Amino acid sequence: MKLLRVGTAGSERPALLDAEGTLRDLSGVVTDIDGALLADDAALGRIRSAAAAGELPALDAAGLRVGPPLARIGKVVCIGLNYHDHARETGAEPPAEPVIFFKAADTVVGPNDTVLVPRGSEKTDWEVELAVVIGRTARYLESDAEALGHVAGYAVAHDVSEREFQIERGGTWDKGKNCETFNPLGPWLVTADEVPDPQALSLKLWVNGELKQDGTTAEQIFPVAEVVRYVSQFMTLYPGDVINTGTPAGVALGRPEPKPYLRAGDVVELEIAGLGRQRQDLKNA
Repeated sequence: MKLLRVGTAGSERPALLDAEGTLRDLSGVVTDIDGALLADDAALGRIRSAAAAGELPALDAAGLRVGPPLARIGKVVCIGLNYHDHARETGAEPPAEPVIFFKAADTVVGPNDTVLVPRGSEKTDWEVELAVVIGRTARYLESDAEALGHVAGYAVAHDVSEREFQIERGGTWDKGKNCETFNPLGPWLVTADEVPDPQALSLKLWVNGELKQDGTTAEQIFPVAEVVRYVSQFMTLYPGDVINTGTPAGVALGRPEPKPYLRAGDVVELEIAGLGRQRQDLKNA
C-alpha cells in the first residue's frame, strides 16, 4: 500500500494512493497514519479490505497539500557515510560501524513544503535518502531477517544539511542537521510488502533541473537490515520511528570549489524508484 496524509499542516487526513493512481480517503477507516496504526495488523487489514472492496471515497488531489506520510514520529535516527561512493567523494574512510546521529522529529515537513535556508548559512547541502519506518518494537535484534520483519515500510527523505554548522562549528553533527524544515519526508509511506529488495532502489536528486545525485541503495556500506539490527543494539526502536539510511555520491560537499551550495530561490527535486518524488522551493529563514 501507498499511505499518505493530505491537507493543511497540522490538519492532515489519512489517505491511500490506489493502483490506478487515484487518491482515496482513509478517514472513515482510521484516524491517522502513525506508529499505533503501523503496529496494528487488524487496522492495516481493514484498510486493505476497504481498498479491495472499492469502499474508499476518492479525493480530488488538485491543489491538495501532501504532508509527511507519518504523524507523531518518535525519533529520526540517521546513518552517516553509508555509501561507498559518497565516502570516496568526500575523502572519508568507510566507517567500520554505522555512524549514528539524530534529527529532531520537528524537522520533518511535507515532501513539497518550502525548505528554509538558515540565517547565516553559506553551506546548505542536499542529500536524497531512503527512509525506513519501524512497525514493531525492536530491541536487540539478532538477524537480518528479524530486522526486516520489524520494518513497516519505506519513504523518500531529504536529509538537508548545513555543512559549516555540521563540520566547522565544533561539537556533534547535530547543529547542521536540525535546522527548521531540514527533513522533507514522503510523499508516501510504501508498505514493506511492495519493496521486496531495499538494496535495489535507485535514488536521484536534481537542483534547478540539473541532475546532481544518481545512485543506488546497492552502494550502501551497511544494508537496511544491518542498519536496523545494529541500531537496535543501542536503543529501542518503536513503531513510528524513522531511520534515514544515508546518501549516495553527488552532494555539494563532494564537489570541486566553488562548491554549489543551495541558496534561496533554488528548486530541489528528488525521487526514489517506487517511493515517489519530492519538490522543494528554497527560501531564507
